[in-house]
Amino acid sequence: MAKTYDFIIAGGGSAACVAAMRLVRDFGFSVLIIERGPRKTAKLMAFPAGYMKYLARDDFLEMHHTVPQPQLSGRGPVVPVAKALGGGSAVNAMVYMRGQREDYDGWAAHLGNGAEWSYEDMLPHFKGIEANTRFNNEYHGISGNLRISEPQHTCDTTQDFLLAAQGLGHAYNPDFNGVRQNGVGIMQHTYGQWNGKTERSDAKKAFLDPLEGDPRLGIVTDARVDRIVVENGRATAVVYTRNGESHTVRAEREILVASGTYNSAKLMMLSGIGPADHLREHGIAVTLDLAGVGANLQDHHEVPVIATTKEKSGYFGEDKGWPMLRNGLQYLLFNSGPVTTTGIESCLFYDPDGSDRPSIQLYCAPIVYLDRDVSSAKPTHGVTFTSCLLRPKARGNVKLRSANPADQPLVDCNFFGDPDDLRLTLASLKVARQLLATEPFKSKIADEILPGRALQDDEALAKFAGQTVKTNYHPSGSLRMGPDSDPMSVVDGTLRVRGIDGLRVIDCSIIPFIPSGNTNAPAMAIGSKAAEMIGKDY
Repeated sequence: MAKTYDFIIAGGGSAACVAAMRLVRDFGFSVLIIERGPRKTAKLMAFPAGYMKYLARDDFLEMHHTVPQPQLSGRGPVVPVAKALGGGSAVNAMVYMRGQREDYDGWAAHLGNGAEWSYEDMLPHFKGIEANTRFNNEYHGISGNLRISEPQHTCDTTQDFLLAAQGLGHAYNPDFNGVRQNGVGIMQHTYGQWNGKTERSDAKKAFLDPLEGDPRLGIVTDARVDRIVVENGRATAVVYTRNGESHTVRAEREILVASGTYNSAKLMMLSGIGPADHLREHGIAVTLDLAGVGANLQDHHEVPVIATTKEKSGYFGEDKGWPMLRNGLQYLLFNSGPVTTTGIESCLFYDPDGSDRPSIQLYCAPIVYLDRDVSSAKPTHGVTFTSCLLRPKARGNVKLRSANPADQPLVDCNFFGDPDDLRLTLASLKVARQLLATEPFKSKIADEILPGRALQDDEALAKFAGQTVKTNYHPSGSLRMGPDSDPMSVVDGTLRVRGIDGLRVIDCSIIPFIPSGNTNAPAMAIGSKAAEMIGKDY
């Protein structure tokens, strides 16, 4: 590829798509995106309910088997990450959640740069990308590219959950991204209307498709970025492999890393940027000894409480046989019914310790839901409550498996590596049980199958948690942003990599402390802010 670009983005996920759009549209730069996955996913993935068919498949997911965890009795949970243009937004359950004001104010305090990266600083980026169908106020926008709406269809189990949580004293919250996060309510999602049909609004569709045909935007897919070329202390090019052939492409201005939390750290280390001793272990020449590369890994994780119902309920069986055909026809003919929802429609934000700042996001899944590496219950009519820890204290890491770019990195998730993470999770399991014992669930529940009524003491529940804890698919923080005084920070407040010119990181890798909610919206806001900072620099 002879052409050069102002900016090359290594990775084509949510943050990359937003950044590319703004750099081209708002600032007039030329941008090349290099993405390891395909340009398009399956047509079924556009349907709100369609992602469920691909949850356990690797068509558009890269399955990372984390290293054995001693605190989980040697179990290594599987963490999938996206492998497609659009990144997580192209494969996820489409929840649109920003987190809490305190999250971003905490980033600003950590940086010590005044309001930079604070909630007030980030809010215009969240609002700027939104085309919200429900809210148009100080917290939400309607003029952006990302279509955001609420489920067109909600099931009986979701309604029961809303009522039961209120029965326990939790207030109904109409907008988790507004004045407050705590309470129970319906989650907004990244889907909207196209040609009379409700479809996924992923980052490719929202931010790249409107630029189709613009010569300033180049996109290469099914290509693995293997290395960043650093010459005289400056990042100048990337080397990538496509169809077995190696290519080098140069950037006139900067290289922007956005390969996702695992692969961004891997790419930095393959390029000789990282902990020197670890690089030498794999025979990689050290370009820059940067201890924080791969450290500070965080992820939301969750543990289920699962119960069966006495009668038919929720969405069990709706994706098979005649119900599947009926639901498909209803969607195609009338744009209504179960296909217009992701199935995960509601959640409860709260703190088991009683604080007004939630520490748990408790999802209601209107099915017996089991993860790919946990299969001790039989699918049937029922409900699953998963207690997702919002701000885990434990930190994991990402390391190289080898110097071969084709090898996945070694991921140490360190779930429950801090005892307080386990304590809060167990406290939330007890609240989940209280929900089952509260009307309207109380008279509808047949039996608790997991953990099971026999498990009552904390020791037994802790063992259960270790056997069933799973990712909420939000790995973050492996190339963290921080002040000059932080020896483990990889990038500064402008996302520049310390010690290397012409190189920035613009994805969730830069997060110093994981936001208290799903991370797709924060990724897009990071991409928007990155583009704005870059644009101002030139």
